[in-house]
Amino acid sequence: MSDLPRHVAIIMDGNGRWAQARKLERIEGHRAGAEAVRRITTRARERGIESLTLFAFSTENWQRPKDEVRGLWGLLVDFLKSELPTLIKNQIGLKLIGDPGPIPTLAQKQLNKVIKRTAGSTHMTLNLALNYGAKAELIHAFEQLKKYDQPIDETSVEEHLYTADQPPVDLLIRTGGEHRLSNFLLWQAAYAELYFVDTLWPDYSDDDFDRALSDFSQRERRFGRTSAQLIDEVAP
Repeated sequence: MSDLPRHVAIIMDGNGRWAQARKLERIEGHRAGAEAVRRITTRARERGIESLTLFAFSTENWQRPKDEVRGLWGLLVDFLKSELPTLIKNQIGLKLIGDPGPIPTLAQKQLNKVIKRTAGSTHMTLNLALNYGAKAELIHAFEQLKKYDQPIDETSVEEHLYTADQPPVDLLIRTGGEHRLSNFLLWQAAYAELYFVDTLWPDYSDDDFDRALSDFSQRERRFGRTSAQLIDEVAP
């Protein structure tokens, strides 16, 4: 059986549906989703998770209504401003994974400020996936390999991923009832345990997160080997 995961990734799905069910504007669902980010980030740190990656904005999300996209970036700025003291206090280092180029200037400045202020934090890394797509990440890695005339093997590819200095994803959680990866961490999650729940992200609780960790701890991770081989490895 598995211990706690070192790296947990979450596809935070269901903000819009949460708002629509309450006859609210979609942006209110994202606002409630930001509260869930605070809650689960704190819980992950308490449980000793080494890296937490949250899928906040994909390369495809630019296709959403302009008002919603603009509101999302405004919420991000507010979130980063309000959470900086807590991140520093709890020794949580923020990192961006994704292409920062198209991100609005104000959001980029606030991201860079928080990333700089939390650099060197030792208790947990919080990765925000913003303007992120796994296919684009892999293309970027291959371009870097070509640029520097490096060999194409697993080690060299991983050196050019956004998560180069972090462990692979052990547990990938998706809320909201969908059962797909949606172009998220395709390389890093190659051997991840997948965990899908119907709960919409704004309603996702500490108990929900703990249940996912408990489920993970009961899974047998063989990585291509047999159960008998795993037993032999741990036998005295």
